[in-house]
Amino acid sequence: MSSGISRRTLIAATATGAAGAALAAGPLAGLAAAAARTPKVLVIGLDGAGLLDRIKDADAPTLDALMAGGLTAPTSLYASPMARTESAPGWSTIITGVWPDKHGVKDNSFSGANYTAYPDFLTRIERARPALSTYAVASWAPITDTIFSSAVDQRDSTPAAEYDTGTTSRAVARIKNNNPDAVFLQLDNVDHAGHSSGAASQAYLDAIHGVDAQVAQILAAVKSRPTHPSEDWLILITADHGHTDAGGHGGSSRPERSTFIIANGSGIPAGSTRYDTKIVDIAATALAHLGIPADPSWNLDGRSLKQTYPDPFDALRPQLSRAVDETDIGSTVLGFTHTPPPGWSIDNSAMGTGGVTEWRGWSFTTDEFWTKAAPDQQRESNVRARGIFAVADGDEWSDKPLTGTFASTLTTPAWPVTPGTPTTLTYTSHYRQESPQKGEVLVSYDNGTPQTVKTHTTDGLARQERIPLQIPVGARSVRIQFRYTGGNNWYWVIDGVTVTAG
Repeated sequence: MSSGISRRTLIAATATGAAGAALAAGPLAGLAAAAARTPKVLVIGLDGAGLLDRIKDADAPTLDALMAGGLTAPTSLYASPMARTESAPGWSTIITGVWPDKHGVKDNSFSGANYTAYPDFLTRIERARPALSTYAVASWAPITDTIFSSAVDQRDSTPAAEYDTGTTSRAVARIKNNNPDAVFLQLDNVDHAGHSSGAASQAYLDAIHGVDAQVAQILAAVKSRPTHPSEDWLILITADHGHTDAGGHGGSSRPERSTFIIANGSGIPAGSTRYDTKIVDIAATALAHLGIPADPSWNLDGRSLKQTYPDPFDALRPQLSRAVDETDIGSTVLGFTHTPPPGWSIDNSAMGTGGVTEWRGWSFTTDEFWTKAAPDQQRESNVRARGIFAVADGDEWSDKPLTGTFASTLTTPAWPVTPGTPTTLTYTSHYRQESPQKGEVLVSYDNGTPQTVKTHTTDGLARQERIPLQIPVGARSVRIQFRYTGGNNWYWVIDGVTVTAG
């Protein structure tokens, strides 16, 4: 769900085969005593390997064991115009912990980069705790030459002749022979296989097998450290983008936008799966594990994977249905419901009839389901909503015969309030405008007459909205209404709705 609110969904999984058992007894064993050990972070980036299903299809015992013993989290990227699904914006997003509309990198030219305002997470570690040792090594030189700053203790780019083998050997040597506290490394061979042979090829699976063996070497180096028993290593593995079956990336298709997070270490439940994560969480999780709190002035988009973020929309996952009228989503994709969470309600009394079933009034849906319904209309830029979100989509509803107009109101439960206490309504909003459409936010105190506190009538994509509430004398509760009206116009996404005091 949105930044600040979500609910983790855990799906039981079991470690299979000797690889799972070996890892469970290996470098990450004894996690119960982690609080007394020295925290350390290892982030491994697998370029172009964002297709989690292909990793599961490949012979990848090390990655399989990490997933069985930790967290697996499929996630998704943006698309143009926010940014292309290329390496420069992908790695910049992972390493800075913010989306491209902040760090400024939209393609591999690095034009518009704003690393001064949004530096890499190793630089943030150096600034917060300069005594800690930081190290970055990459097969793709721009990562260490451009994204990571000179504040990092050591940055290595592997010569082309050595490629991923050299990157692996450098990382192994640094982990074994030095005392790094935070390590980032990037392996490139899966991306090359994707470009040359496509993600549907055996060559792609073979490349995953190859990097899996290199990840095993790196984890063995962690385990071999004489001080390992007194260390608390958090392993984070991710990818900057995926690939098409035929090969290539940069566009807006689901395979190109696909990526993932694998997390293994203390505080990460074994065999767990989450759907409320984003790749911006890598940097925030690394900082949190090292005991470096995120300063609000950093304006990070990510949050720590070690925390849970209960959210009523995410609790709707078991209720999600397959497509009814939409024809491009796929018959196996579960992704929409009109049933609100307990305490919430939807008023469709002024709603027109007919239209596309999935989008008749406010719906609750996922990124995969919604973006497949109508690609390349900036639905892919809805990056700050997480998991399941609410959407009013007049554009898609109007794709079948209908009468009347779109008019639907989503209402929250009643939240307690205290007069005289500063109170703020916060929600994630992804709003695309076309007249006469509008999105209204109304508040009702003690079930009284709703009052408008904000009206959306201009584009506001992927935003975090904060509205101060003036609590009337004597008021005990507040409900929030989100009213969307229009015709064959655009859409409004709502997520992460909270009312907080103080």
